[in-house]
Amino acid sequence: MSTQHAAGRYAPSPSGDLHVGNLRTAVLAWLFARTTGRRFLIRMENLDRAVDGADRRQLDDLAALGLDWEEPVVYQTDRRAIYAGIIDELRSAGRTFECFCTRREILEAPSAPHAPQGAYPGTCRDLTDAQRAEKIAAGRPPAVRIRAETSEFTVTDLLHGSYTGMVDDFVIQRNDGTPAYNLAVVVDDAAQGVDQVVRGDDLLSSAPRQAYLATLLGETPPTYAHVPMVLNLEHVRLSKRDGAVTLADLAARGVSSERVLAHIARSLGLAAPGEVADLPTLAERFDPAALPRTPWILHPEEWD
Repeated sequence: MSTQHAAGRYAPSPSGDLHVGNLRTAVLAWLFARTTGRRFLIRMENLDRAVDGADRRQLDDLAALGLDWEEPVVYQTDRRAIYAGIIDELRSAGRTFECFCTRREILEAPSAPHAPQGAYPGTCRDLTDAQRAEKIAAGRPPAVRIRAETSEFTVTDLLHGSYTGMVDDFVIQRNDGTPAYNLAVVVDDAAQGVDQVVRGDDLLSSAPRQAYLATLLGETPPTYAHVPMVLNLEHVRLSKRDGAVTLADLAARGVSSERVLAHIARSLGLAAPGEVADLPTLAERFDPAALPRTPWILHPEEWD
């Protein structure tokens, strides 16, 4: 599927305005890409809930920090036919099965022998044609799951090193027909030539599933860099309840986008307190090995 030379990317969900944590990850994705000679892409992962106008505001905020990217911005909803084609190919190759389980049934089902904690228990893996027909006749639409042939997979992460994580029979199409995140992200990265994925470390556990799927599709998994997140004082990921955490909120308090970038740079060890530096300057100083490995705890007085 890959047709283009190497790239990095930032792929937000347009479900609202970007907060400081999102912006920090975007800056890091840009720095990783630009300092390794890669193209930098933006992709809107809008298969789930999207707020009208949020995509435009997100792009404006990224530009306000100085980020630039290669056009066009890709929207996943424009690629549904491509995902459907890949799912059909996997189905034809015997790599999938239909699953009629609800979330509650999965949680309450006994785990398969030797399965990792939290893995899909395999309830629908070997249903007969008659059993499937009975469930469909009962009005229960199926999801589509990958028929995994391994229980774990190892990826390379620039910050975490070699990471081995669980692979189970994960969903690639939900029961409403929507392509699942784990399928769409792999297909899109391959199609766009993305061989470097920089994102929050809350997604590290997703990487083995996605890398495994990439290999099933004949692709080389990307190199990952799962970066520390920005958390509030309770060590919980940022949200609107934490107050001024978006560029718009901070601008209302008189905090410029240049100052926000300065604080992000300082949190990464790329600028001194009070120093204002643009992205090209940060790129000159950028050293992945020197990046912090712990979350940035954002205090309310950060902007005072």
